[in-house]
Amino acid sequence: MRLLTGNDLPTGDVVWWTGSGWSRHVEDAADVGQEGEAILRREEGARRVNVPYLIDAIATPDGPRPAHIKDRIRALGPTVRPDLTLRPADPAAGSWVI
Repeated sequence: MRLLTGNDLPTGDVVWWTGSGWSRHVEDAADVGQEGEAILRREEGARRVNVPYLIDAIATPDGPRPAHIKDRIRALGPTVRPDLTLRPADPAAGSWVI
């Protein structure tokens, strides 16, 4: 599974390609598969995100899980205070073992 990620240009937020746009939530990310490079080039040209790049991910029942620790931290948020994660009200937010 491959995901496209980057940072939102106006806010700097980490964003994930959903198949039709960008979301702050990795659970919304779509597998870009073989189309990843073409989507990446198109989005770079559109200048909606800063430095989009492709990553490997693992499909889980709760949505995609980035394979590399750096991208897991980008997806979830701070690792030292689970109450400050992207979705602190989400009981599963802290369930990713990093």
